[in-house]
Amino acid sequence: MRLLLVEDDAMIGRAVTAALRGEGYALDWVRDGAAALTALTCTGYAALLLDLGLPRRDGLDVLREARRAGKTLPVLVLTARDTVEDRVAGLDAGADDYLPKPFHLDELSARVRALLRRAGGRAGPLLRAGDVTLDPASGEVRLRGAPVALSAKEYALLRVLLQKPGALHPRERLLDALYGWGEEVGSNTIEVYVHGLRRKLGADFIVTVRGIGYRLAAAP
Repeated sequence: MRLLLVEDDAMIGRAVTAALRGEGYALDWVRDGAAALTALTCTGYAALLLDLGLPRRDGLDVLREARRAGKTLPVLVLTARDTVEDRVAGLDAGADDYLPKPFHLDELSARVRALLRRAGGRAGPLLRAGDVTLDPASGEVRLRGAPVALSAKEYALLRVLLQKPGALHPRERLLDALYGWGEEVGSNTIEVYVHGLRRKLGADFIVTVRGIGYRLAAAP
């Protein structure tokens, strides 16, 4: 899943980027409010992680403009502005959650998972289809109760497919979800990871819709 981080502090930005990419997310990082609005216009993101004290455009301005433009993605505000008034202003501007700085990366990851879970209309933490379950908190994938070892990109692709297990996922949208800016993408990248998942989870687990993309064969 592809996330947008808007953070002008280089140390925080590097730490958050490393942590979330390490969990299999594709992540784009920009450092000012104007760049954030451009990124939101050009790219579809699963969630926005937004600092408020930004150069060029304040974070609250970014949030309000994104909501006025009809952007419905979940937004987690990350900021040193931690008074009650600041939190109320952020939530009223359209934020879904608020995490004051300094924060622990484990809590950030948990809040991102919760945002994505709510956006997907799920109450429980597990993603599942047929005999396959994925626990985003532990990163564990199981087939009929037995653990399955996946590569980082196989795991990321499976997580995207399980977010909407009944949906058809166009190939280009899967590439957008798996890769951030600057990451090298091969011409048959998705096919390679689909082949790996079929080998480990069952040849019929993922169905190819020729010329369009992929969907899961198993019902949620």
